[in-house]
Amino acid sequence: MTVTDTVSPDEVAKFAKMADSWWDPAGAFRPLHKFNPERIRFVRDRLAAHFGRDPKGPAPFSGLRLLDVGCGGGLIAEPMARLGFDVTGIDATPENIAVAKLHAERMGLSIRYDVAAPESIRAAGMEFDAVLGLEVVEHVSDVGAFLGAVGGLVAPGGAAVVATLNRTLKAFLLAKVGAEYVLRWLPAGTHDWRKFVRPSELATGLRRGGLVLQEFAGMSYDVTTDGWKLGRDLDVNYLALATKP
Repeated sequence: MTVTDTVSPDEVAKFAKMADSWWDPAGAFRPLHKFNPERIRFVRDRLAAHFGRDPKGPAPFSGLRLLDVGCGGGLIAEPMARLGFDVTGIDATPENIAVAKLHAERMGLSIRYDVAAPESIRAAGMEFDAVLGLEVVEHVSDVGAFLGAVGGLVAPGGAAVVATLNRTLKAFLLAKVGAEYVLRWLPAGTHDWRKFVRPSELATGLRRGGLVLQEFAGMSYDVTTDGWKLGRDLDVNYLALATKP
């Protein structure tokens, strides 16, 4: 991996310590396991509509290339591969990539994984039909540079899905204080509220990356089901769909 503008050494070190927990549904990444079904549903349905594919068909995205930026241990990359995408996953933390490679091999999935940042992939001239940046924006050192690199990696006619946390008081109380110190869903110090990204900031970065914002959707925790659901509340967790003309 080359020296980049977006990789934060502190964040890399933080996630290296938790790498062994990626596939433990009761471990450090429990929240990701909980809302992964809704994340996958959003990505699948929006990309199917964009590319004119049947989301319920076998391998609906066959023939399309997808890049998962900040792939972690592969929690999103593996479902995308099962949906038919030709998947590449990149992450700045070597320990994450090692876990992702091992798990994909055990599952019999063919996924390319590499320790890299999006700007280094972009510098190599690579483009993808779909690019994902889920729960990674709030961990980079330069949001503008990161979103610019993501936009540059989307091929003409392609799409990107980005998910992050909103910089609101509600997000501070729920996603920072509540999730890390009260409910203990995440290790203390996982997030820095000051690095959360407002939807207006995300939209600006996506536009500067050459993308056209199509939709925002919120993710809210439902205490009655101990699960997550999509909605219109962008105050804490939210996703964005953007396309390239």
